[in-house]
Amino acid sequence: MVFLPQEVIIRKRDGEALAGDDIAAFIAGFADGSVSHAQAAALAMAIYFRDMNMDERVALTLAMRDSGTVLDWSDLDGPVADKHSTGGVGDNVSLMLAPILAALGIYVPMISGRGLGHTGGTLDKFDAIPGYSTSPDNALFRQVVREAGCAIIGQTADLAPADKLLYAIRDVTGTVESIPLITASILSKKLAAGLDALILDVKTGSGAFMPALEKSRSLAESLVAVANGAGLKTGALITDMNEPLASAAGNGLEVRNAVDFLTGAHRDARLEIVTLALCAELVLMTGKADSIESAGGQVEEALHSGRAADHFGRMVAGLSGPGDFIENMDAYLVPAPIVRDVFAPGQGTISAIDTRGVGMAVVALGGGRATPSDSIDHRVGFDRLAGLGAKVDAKTPIARIHAADEASAADAEARLVRAYGLGGEVVENALIAGRVEPT
Repeated sequence: MVFLPQEVIIRKRDGEALAGDDIAAFIAGFADGSVSHAQAAALAMAIYFRDMNMDERVALTLAMRDSGTVLDWSDLDGPVADKHSTGGVGDNVSLMLAPILAALGIYVPMISGRGLGHTGGTLDKFDAIPGYSTSPDNALFRQVVREAGCAIIGQTADLAPADKLLYAIRDVTGTVESIPLITASILSKKLAAGLDALILDVKTGSGAFMPALEKSRSLAESLVAVANGAGLKTGALITDMNEPLASAAGNGLEVRNAVDFLTGAHRDARLEIVTLALCAELVLMTGKADSIESAGGQVEEALHSGRAADHFGRMVAGLSGPGDFIENMDAYLVPAPIVRDVFAPGQGTISAIDTRGVGMAVVALGGGRATPSDSIDHRVGFDRLAGLGAKVDAKTPIARIHAADEASAADAEARLVRAYGLGGEVVENALIAGRVEPT
């Protein structure tokens, strides 16, 4: 029988559950061009309004995974794992998590993305490191994973290509927020990466794409259920994004923050808790420990011993970055021309932070993209960001700004000041607001 994509669209438009074979045929047709972009946009809108049940979500995820290459790491002598964050501000967890796990014999072939909206992108951070290749050929990627234990790179053209096409359509048709489509987009790439285990960091709060805890929990539960249903052992933590996670926001500044974390020069308390918790979950899931307490102990030892920093340095060197980056970071991270403190207009206790506003202030500095084709200035951003509950006054700043010129500095400074609320009650948000276990 001839496959007609419009019949699939009509069934979903009318609220029917789609058969797995129909979903697979539709996505395969979209990938090879026999299903048009208009038809894919129509199905995305139908899914947005009519939702998908769990079987449909699994089928969509697998179909998108199978639109390209699926990696095979069976030649490695240890488990293969990864982490995905739904995006935040000052969220540089991946830079520490991958080498910590590598130091424990867990291989991490991390396929990451660039910044989206107000959130920073892992690949944009690594572009601040001179020479580092975020798009190596497959042979070099595999070599670095094998020798350094981890490699953080971008999505290759043959990895879940249907996701790239469908995401571009969702971005311009108002269907980005659909949980089934978000789920399939995230997980198709992770399934194609050939993992044994995955931990998800689902953000909630003012800097998250889904600020409400209930929606963040729904997304976490969908992701975990679909991933496990598709054969990938997956758990999730729901973590707070009502303030930047690190005290730095901006690409080069977050790299510096990550290296300081790995070497022990400085570790932000909230960042350390989240990073170590996510690492411990993967240690437990991969069978490297029989309890979360034992896993946490292993993670702390890998960090405090310096072994994680060593694996980070080996990864950077293996992907064509400087061989002495850890030791001589200052020689490679270019400073911004303007560096100065930012003060609040009054004094008092920081009671609220519009974290999205902080992220947009980084974008205004040139540290993010207003359009997909924009280039990024890796020097700019903020560090020494004050957190909720901190007291500020005429001598105690809320942050230090790093800017390319006075015009962007003035704009971003005003945005940052508006993002900080003084006085009133400080609301205590649970840093880890929930946990969804593998099924």
